[in-house]
Amino acid sequence: MSHVSSYSAHGQSPLRTVQVLGGGSAGSGVHVRSLAAGLVARGVRVTVCAPSAAERAYGFGDVGALHLAVPRRSDPGSVAALRVACADADLVHAHGLHAALRASLALHGRPTPLVVTWHTRSHAEGARAHLQRILERRVARAASVVLGTSSDLVDRARARGARDARLAAVSFPPRRGEPVDDDAERARHKTRAELGAVDRPLLMSVGSLERHRGYGILLDAAHAWLDLDPAPLLVIAGEGPERAALQRRIEAEGLSVRLVGRRDDIAELLPAADVALLPSSWESRSLLAQEALYARVPLVATSVGGIPELVGDAAELVPYGDAPALARAVERLLSDPGHRARLVDRGSAQAASWPTEDATVAQVLSVYDELTGAF
Repeated sequence: MSHVSSYSAHGQSPLRTVQVLGGGSAGSGVHVRSLAAGLVARGVRVTVCAPSAAERAYGFGDVGALHLAVPRRSDPGSVAALRVACADADLVHAHGLHAALRASLALHGRPTPLVVTWHTRSHAEGARAHLQRILERRVARAASVVLGTSSDLVDRARARGARDARLAAVSFPPRRGEPVDDDAERARHKTRAELGAVDRPLLMSVGSLERHRGYGILLDAAHAWLDLDPAPLLVIAGEGPERAALQRRIEAEGLSVRLVGRRDDIAELLPAADVALLPSSWESRSLLAQEALYARVPLVATSVGGIPELVGDAAELVPYGDAPALARAVERLLSDPGHRARLVDRGSAQAASWPTEDATVAQVLSVYDELTGAF
């Protein structure tokens, strides 16, 4: 536990923090809930300013935080609401660039310290990419401290002018405990039957259907798997703007691929897979990668962003955009049970090395103490 077990135990007024969340990625929402729970347990007052949908999804109030509904917009009304919410805060912590921009506007003219966590980066192109760089510079320079969830994000923040940027590898707990063997096998068989993969391998990828996720390359690789006997089924869970184009390709090319849409049962789906796939052009601390290793599912991922430092030697890493290499890595895993078992064991060891929720909260709280002069 943190060196600060409780603020009230030291006879002080509780530290008052505001967490600003734009509603962005699942990873940032899970992190804010975990952080809020840990801070509240240590006697810190936590207000989470986030859209109502984020409260419904993550239940910040359930862990003792106060939730204030603030839309994910930068219009004067939303900024004014955020300014009121931050009026008596000792420190504000924003998660994501857009949340950080709104927080910096709300704190303009005030000495309140601003901590910003960069969970990911933009995949914008052209003129939007230029605007994104301007936003990154503004946020980096406004923050007292920038916490990057991977080393390349820390480097990016420094390049954008952050006066203090540090690595803060956030923890994501497994979605559920490990079931007993008989229950696990029954659940696995049931899920595979529902997906249509009883007598053939099941490959699974999870994430929004956007170009940077690399699903087009995954479909290129799926051509090679049609020659396997039996041919594996690739299931992709997620929604997004690329869905229609991907579905057209699947049908036109006769690929053994199913798009199953956004699912809230990934904790049941993923353990049923023979291999998990992460073909993205960039990731920080991928939630799918962490859940695959926790669930003891072999992972094939692109060697990009924070993935190598996250998984170490516990996954098959391939270059982004190299469909033949991705296809070969999957084929090797499917044909070599011994290699699969070794990779799974390395995955469990790697997952055990990641920071715990308690360690993550302790690191963040030490930053808060430093900025507020708590001691």
